[in-house]
Amino acid sequence: MDLKRKTYKIESNNCTRMINWGIIGCGNVTEVKSGPAFNKVNESKLIAVMRRDASLAEDYARRHNVPKFYSNAQDLINDKDINAVYVATPPGSHAEYAIASIKAGKPVYIEKPMAVNYAECQKINEAGEKYKVPVFVAYYRRALPGFLIVKDLIDNGSIGKVLFVQMQLFKSPSEDEKAGKLPWRVDPAISGGGHFFDLASHQLDYLDYIFGPINKVKSIVLNQSGLYKAEDFVSAEFVFNNGIAGTGTWCFSGSLESDRDTIEIIGDKGSVRFSTFSFEPIILTNSKGRQEFINERPEHVQYNLIEMIVKTLNGNGVSPSTGISGARTSRVMEEIVGEYYEGVT
Repeated sequence: MDLKRKTYKIESNNCTRMINWGIIGCGNVTEVKSGPAFNKVNESKLIAVMRRDASLAEDYARRHNVPKFYSNAQDLINDKDINAVYVATPPGSHAEYAIASIKAGKPVYIEKPMAVNYAECQKINEAGEKYKVPVFVAYYRRALPGFLIVKDLIDNGSIGKVLFVQMQLFKSPSEDEKAGKLPWRVDPAISGGGHFFDLASHQLDYLDYIFGPINKVKSIVLNQSGLYKAEDFVSAEFVFNNGIAGTGTWCFSGSLESDRDTIEIIGDKGSVRFSTFSFEPIILTNSKGRQEFINERPEHVQYNLIEMIVKTLNGNGVSPSTGISGARTSRVMEEIVGEYYEGVT
């Protein structure tokens, strides 16, 4: 399947419709980051949620004023009032629920990473192509104002010709991890990998948005803490199709004092530095000196992307994040950690 750049654009018929959403998996990510945004975006409404524990689904529906709740995903998918589905479960069930929604003719918005592995991403996209149903992935930094500032600075030549990118993301283990109470995010069968899959996916996808696909990868992947089987240290070198080079170091076993979150893009006339998760000010340095730009965290970080998806579904826009771009990110992550998992049982 061709995984070059592709966006979904639905031709406008000079009318709009209400996009009635159903959420499969109303866990923590939906409480603030995404869930409330579905009711705040124009031409969008959240009308049903699903969680296997019916009492938790009912509690979520009550607190967020959602009319319906289910404990079975297929019941939500079959609801005739729902015309779009947000799959917000852990990645291990993304493909199952996304493909079921696609077969029902309902566009899907899938939490990141898109699936537990690249092969499942391909299956989702193949279903989307077969049934002519759009697929979107929750890489919302492609639509956040602060990250669009960074893209604009690069596109308008503020740092000249881009030469290379360097990333560092260090995050200390949680107390639960130290105590052996492991979250699903470090269970590769559910998440696809460790914290690298959960967090680096945002960074790699955003760089794909700015520079296009990565075509070459070299890496060192280790588990240094012994707290779980998933990787907790990754060092990678990569090259984009356009010749821009990149390096990244991700460590999830260090001390709290060593925590950091930086991406720096270096050009032949300057550099731009920013954070991925902490929303620190964006720093531009070039011949004009040092400038700071505010990178404000919105109340609901997925609002902007959801708004663009709703416009796309109504023929009034083009979403920057699709199943095609989401699959590319999963492919790169899999290439980075693949050799490590060949030796993990």
